[in-house]
Amino acid sequence: MTNTATRAKKEKITRTVTFKNQAHEDFYQRYLPKCRYQDVYHKALVYCLGIDRDTREHVDRIYDFRTGNVKPECLHEGWQTSGSVKIVRMAFNLYCNGTPSVFEYDDSDTDGQLNEMRCYTVEDLFCCGYARYFWEAIKIRYPEYCFYVDWEDLYAEN
Repeated sequence: MTNTATRAKKEKITRTVTFKNQAHEDFYQRYLPKCRYQDVYHKALVYCLGIDRDTREHVDRIYDFRTGNVKPECLHEGWQTSGSVKIVRMAFNLYCNGTPSVFEYDDSDTDGQLNEMRCYTVEDLFCCGYARYFWEAIKIRYPEYCFYVDWEDLYAEN
């Protein structure tokens, strides 16, 4: 019987990423190298921020490429649309594993914090025309769950 590690194929796995349009793909190719790391967190963040023209044009108001910090205060800026706030919240959630904009509210403003938390629900984020691209961002962020491989079946002796 051969050791599993020696039987494993050394193949580079490539997956096709669906972009909304050429501007989205160009943004991704341009801004991902500006990130401190090219890991799944940054890939999902940049992918999301490239979906819409508004977020592409205001990317520096949303994310600090030098420090690697998100800028939750951007959600209250005048350029935001109903769609762009969904994109930003999805990007923040995938990048930070949380809801960083909730901390923009004073601790005594529990109603404001709860209302902001509700903006991160699946229903609130996905009930829009960007749902297809949000799902793509999730696949980028969580490939180990979205492209499941049953390793036992893959290497089982017949």
